[in-house]
Amino acid sequence: MTQFAQNGTSAFEDRTGRVPGVPEEPAQDAHGRAVRPKPPPSYVLRVIKGPDMGKSLVLDWSRTAKAVVGHAPSCELRITDARVARRHLSLSPEENCNALRLVDGRSSEGTRVGGIRVVEALLEGGETIELGGTTLRLMRAGELQAGAVEGDRFGRVLGQSNAMRKLFTACEALSVSMLPVILEGETGTGKDALAEAIHDASTRAWGPLVFFDCAAHDETTEIEALFGSPQGAGALERAVGGTLVIDEIGQLGGEAQRRLTASLERGEIWRAGENVPVRADVRVIATTRSDLDLLVTARAFREELLFRLAGARIQVPPLRQRHGDVELLARHFWRTSGGEGELPKHFLIRLARHDWPGNVHELEHAISRATTLGQDDNLEFHLGERTRPIDFIEYLITQGLPMRRARQLLIREFEKRFVDRAVRDHNGNVSRAAMASGMTRRYFHMIMAKDRR
Repeated sequence: MTQFAQNGTSAFEDRTGRVPGVPEEPAQDAHGRAVRPKPPPSYVLRVIKGPDMGKSLVLDWSRTAKAVVGHAPSCELRITDARVARRHLSLSPEENCNALRLVDGRSSEGTRVGGIRVVEALLEGGETIELGGTTLRLMRAGELQAGAVEGDRFGRVLGQSNAMRKLFTACEALSVSMLPVILEGETGTGKDALAEAIHDASTRAWGPLVFFDCAAHDETTEIEALFGSPQGAGALERAVGGTLVIDEIGQLGGEAQRRLTASLERGEIWRAGENVPVRADVRVIATTRSDLDLLVTARAFREELLFRLAGARIQVPPLRQRHGDVELLARHFWRTSGGEGELPKHFLIRLARHDWPGNVHELEHAISRATTLGQDDNLEFHLGERTRPIDFIEYLITQGLPMRRARQLLIREFEKRFVDRAVRDHNGNVSRAAMASGMTRRYFHMIMAKDRR
């Protein structure tokens, strides 16, 4: 039986796979010419949902024969999700490294690949892996930078309209540069997914992708969360070697703006309360639904920071301006949310006529409600129309659902509409919307996060 060392090679072999003292005959093609062996593909495993979103692991089989995912400190990819087992699953290269073998570690929550629970599976890259409340995506690292735009998609972002094709072309060009980027657009247009796609198509794809939500912090917490403290690294430092996506940059506080400007100018990060800087090798992508130029005029945003961030400014079009994309997206969401058969044509017509103030996120929720509540001849309720709220209640009653389930759907729909209206009424300012609604900002964000799932 072959013995294996910790680096994944035979105990009798060196790292190149050769046995010392035994001459190796080079491989030859049909013409007798030496053929250089093709290097095995490397993979990147990234957390795309859960408390560790943005964390990634490069699966380098020259260093280890197996990569374990779980919350134990010894795991190669450590997940803090409480529903994830200590050693939840393992990944190892299959023969010739053309595939990976996933083995579930007898976890109580189980492991799902593409929504199907598995005990063992062969993966080739591109799959989503669900464990507990965390979702991972497996990608072939060698394919991240080549051919980023594939037909009607750029990464996870779908679109076949002229507006989106122009957007994809611009983003693909920006992916190969190190320019900071500002993605501007309405709520729900997919700015975060676009930022992720730019990162994945860049030379930094192997580095970390870290998201920092300005709306989730106030001026007393955002400094340490962004820049770190003696107790630990902040988002900026965790993104070293990769990309930092700053969500809703327009809501960043004044002192944090000043510090961020200095970090970008000098290429250094100063943790709060410390005097020794860390090199800030970070690409920054900022997203906003606010008019930054207007905020600069109102002296609510630093002009020099805008100059530092605006290596390129990309306007993400709202769904109502993306002619032909509603049907493409609706069919995609119908399949991914478990819809049976084809999406009804009369529902597609209704979808195409809707103005979608919540953009792609609102469309996704509408399709999700349709697959959850089932189909009938009157699917208006799934569009989330606010003019006839009583009809949604009547619809739930007619479905014969258990009362507990019907109550959950009704409360979720009410919370979604209430939060959406509050955010619109306050021009996208989440803090003011939460205060006016009599809720803490944390609870307000919990409702928004629940609605995105």
